[in-house]
Amino acid sequence: MQFHSTILGIESSCDDTSSALINNGEIKANIISSQDVHRKYGGVVPELASRAHQANIIPVIEETLKQSKTAIEDIDAIAVTQGPGLMGSLIVGFNTAKGISLAINKPLIGVNHLQAHVAALYIENKVKFPMICLLVSGGHTQLLYVENHHSYKLIGKTIDDAIGEAFDKGAKLLGLRYPGGPQISKLAESGENKFKFPDAKTKNLDFSFSGIKTSLLYFLKKKVEKESDFVQNNLNDICASYQHALVEMCSKRLIKAISQYSPKSISIVGGVSANSLLRRSAEEIGEKYDLNVYIPSLQYCTDNAGMIAMAGSLLFEKGEFLSLDALPFTRS
Repeated sequence: MQFHSTILGIESSCDDTSSALINNGEIKANIISSQDVHRKYGGVVPELASRAHQANIIPVIEETLKQSKTAIEDIDAIAVTQGPGLMGSLIVGFNTAKGISLAINKPLIGVNHLQAHVAALYIENKVKFPMICLLVSGGHTQLLYVENHHSYKLIGKTIDDAIGEAFDKGAKLLGLRYPGGPQISKLAESGENKFKFPDAKTKNLDFSFSGIKTSLLYFLKKKVEKESDFVQNNLNDICASYQHALVEMCSKRLIKAISQYSPKSISIVGGVSANSLLRRSAEEIGEKYDLNVYIPSLQYCTDNAGMIAMAGSLLFEKGEFLSLDALPFTRS
């Protein structure tokens, strides 16, 4: 797809403040400021996140413009996350984007955060459609049938927790620091898949991750009653086994979706798509079923404004703009 625009992207849906500049479909800068303040609390504290966004957002935008060698007056539009996300965090990014739009008289574009994760694929790939996309993050787990750049169909979703939550809460049970996913993945590299955890029985292509967390809880309780140092002595194997079970739950449903929809390609996006085992699993599935496999590079897996800018470029081509009285949480 050809693009003919310069878009400033702004992302502030959770705890990363990010700004990006995309020119004619090419990312010129993608700046991310992460917040370490949440680590000691074991999760994101919404009020602290929004305060940090207020402090970071202008310097991040200034650095984006500097790195991309672009004057603010030369952009064609401002794209900003319009939900889902933390309300206070969304408001900071959205109001900043509104202010820039008003100041330079350029249109405002609202971007759905989840659709932006899919758009991250278009930054580095010429995707062959139709595509089955597995979206895995801290707050969402979905299977999408993507017919083209503008057409998405939800074909599977979690009925309770997201896979990212399952990683983080599992890590907490193991005494690991937040965020738990990267900790489990790192420890799993030196472990073996020795212990078995059950997959939930769900209808169609839906997911459920609440049961595996409960299974881990009772597994650890039973083992520690017999051996007080069980977790310390088997931590790597527990992480490897737990991670394997979570990835297998995703892989099974991805394979089932392939059989039902006969896509030309598959992909994984979202923060958890940075997981090395999940990436390998997707590659193996693609090879087995002779499908193209698309996975964003690591900088575009987690929350970032590059994906917002790319999604904004698509909406710019369609002329889908917002009025300045729009709210930061209504983009479907």
